[in-house]
Amino acid sequence: MRRRTVYRLAGGTLAAGAATLAYASLIERNMFTLRRYDVPILATDAEPMRILHLSDLHMTPDQRRKQQWVAALAATDPDLVVVTGDNMAHPDAVPGVLRALQPLLDFPGAFVFGSNDYRGPVWKNPFSYFFPEREYVQGADLPFEDLRTVFTGAGWADLNNARTTLKAGGRTVELVGVDDPHIDQDDYTAVAGPVSPTADLTIGVTHTPDPPVLDAMAADGFALLLAGHTHGGQVCVPGVGALVTNCDLPRAMARGLHRWPRWDAWLHVSAGLGTHPTAPIRFACRPEASLLTLIPR
Repeated sequence: MRRRTVYRLAGGTLAAGAATLAYASLIERNMFTLRRYDVPILATDAEPMRILHLSDLHMTPDQRRKQQWVAALAATDPDLVVVTGDNMAHPDAVPGVLRALQPLLDFPGAFVFGSNDYRGPVWKNPFSYFFPEREYVQGADLPFEDLRTVFTGAGWADLNNARTTLKAGGRTVELVGVDDPHIDQDDYTAVAGPVSPTADLTIGVTHTPDPPVLDAMAADGFALLLAGHTHGGQVCVPGVGALVTNCDLPRAMARGLHRWPRWDAWLHVSAGLGTHPTAPIRFACRPEASLLTLIPR
């Protein structure tokens, strides 16, 4: 009798695990969601301004549903589009990325790259994310220069270790960005310096929300910091949240809008729209884009 009970419990556990895996891989990872946040950083008499923040598409050629969903975001009519990297997950991904982003190229925009814009994914043990000192391995070269050419050709600002000013929503926006800190390509010292007092809005952009980089941007006076990379934890525990962030960012900040500690700046971390192709699952962490409505303080 006791043995039968053990068998039933084991069978029930396996069935529940299989159902959870099926949900995470077949359903939730395709439940694309638009998050909306109000960010109080504008001058007291300023009109609201909309920023569409996209990250971590990890696009492969056949992901037509994701491409169509992202393209439809043009209907949000953003004043500015910011893309925080990891657009590709396949050597032939550029056409798919462009099917997704082409309608958004008509708006003012800016971008940085992530590690998975430069090199393709390889299989890795998912449990390795719990060990920060693990070896970082990437696969085949990806056509990031082709993607850069399209973005800059549309007038989007390349913020990989760069700084610029542009017009968006009738405002003067000063932006600074770094190449991906996750692969030690960031060089903030090359673009550091106090924000311009004449800018209506100041934004710092990075793929990986590396705390030293965020601290440096906030210390220079950048009011809004945008990042991706974490996938929001990708597999979260309800009531607990993210178990890992794949960087030194606190787990409580793995996604969403937060005040950056010790500085007068807001941080928004996108949970992103894709997954690593060798771990195509999401649980308690839907793929997302974010529409940030900037409002007066």
